[in-house]
Amino acid sequence: MFDGLISFPLTPLLNDSAIDVLAFERLIQRQVQAKVSMIAVLGSTGSYAYLNREERAQVVKHAVAQAASVPVMGGIGAVRSRDVLRLSEDAQHAGAKAVLLAPVSYQKLQPDEVYGLFERVTRELSVPLCVYDNPGTTQFHFSDELLVALSALPHVASIKIPALTGTVEEASARVAALKARLPVGCSLGVSGDHAATLGLQAGCDGWYSVLGGLLPQLCKRLLVESQQPSDQATVLFAAMEPLWALFKQHGSVRVVAAVAELLGLAQSPCLPLPLHSLQGEERAKVAAWLASLPEGWAS
Repeated sequence: MFDGLISFPLTPLLNDSAIDVLAFERLIQRQVQAKVSMIAVLGSTGSYAYLNREERAQVVKHAVAQAASVPVMGGIGAVRSRDVLRLSEDAQHAGAKAVLLAPVSYQKLQPDEVYGLFERVTRELSVPLCVYDNPGTTQFHFSDELLVALSALPHVASIKIPALTGTVEEASARVAALKARLPVGCSLGVSGDHAATLGLQAGCDGWYSVLGGLLPQLCKRLLVESQQPSDQATVLFAAMEPLWALFKQHGSVRVVAAVAELLGLAQSPCLPLPLHSLQGEERAKVAAWLASLPEGWAS
């Protein structure tokens, strides 16, 4: 379940007051219909850091109820280890088949503190865990040495790395070197939608996708074309460039929230304040991108 397309849906809110359960369930149903490999709720796109314990338990519960045979992974990141352990218990109790852990902090964490967090959580875990390497939000940069050390802990089943850079040859060398040091059965997935093609061509096992949580059919097509480049792939990748530019400029959650609102998949506003989706000229760019897509691509 840690290969292929792992989708990260939004957690839509109603006027910053409550989870929009109907909208959220519709997003989960889209993942089921697309047959994604796994649904990852309460990632950064799912606004986990802005939700309380009860809301997060509710999100996992509703996702599992709608996911049918598609496994659900729940984010359990929090500033304090005590809370991470409680969130882990909640996610497992709600039926999550895996958990996703990022080293969230206010004070900058040290590598030994991060290792200690993961060691404690995995000691009490009964489902697989994905190490969430997202320096853009946590401000913590994992070394390869720390990733390898964490991969040896019980229940660690996947490492999610940020977007790769450089040429395909350079990215492939990085991926091959890291995978050679991971235990058998521990997958290596890539995030950063704008650079997912590079990661997949470099040999990553899965794509941890923000856009996949909203437009899974389109992202499954991107995944296949990344692994088997063709003339159609060139057209497809070129069509995505305006969206990727907005991702890099504004952050993916603001962009996908605008897409969801424009498609009528979530009410506006759907993000927790003080966050808000793109507005004005930038929102118009999102609308123009949607209008430019061939029929059926945004379904």
